[in-house]
Amino acid sequence: MLVTDDRVAAFVSEKIGSAFIPPFTCIGLERDGEIVAGVIFHVFEGANVHATIAGHGWNRTILRAVGDYVFDILKCERFTLTTETPEVARLGERLGGKIEGLMRNQFGKGRDAFLIGVLKDEYRYRQER
Repeated sequence: MLVTDDRVAAFVSEKIGSAFIPPFTCIGLERDGEIVAGVIFHVFEGANVHATIAGHGWNRTILRAVGDYVFDILKCERFTLTTETPEVARLGERLGGKIEGLMRNQFGKGRDAFLIGVLKDEYRYRQER
């Protein structure tokens, strides 16, 4: 089940070890009453919004919801994922994204982040309109 409450932000923050200060929005995947995956959207810049993700069990439902929110509601041309884990970077690539760089010390001293750009025209989970 998809959820958008404060538990998602708490889950992602705990997993990455970094708190988020509003404004932000989030979408999470709940199973058996627990959040197992989530994405926080922050730093809206018009054509781009930043997204930080954590968790496992990503399915078409949440991936389509991400695309709907970013590309259809916000009307962005892209979103930017930041992650320090290679597994999440690979998820970004499976979504259609490309690794665009490395952000040094993004999550604290010695905790670099992959920077992955996902373009609207390349996102693999857009619903046909």
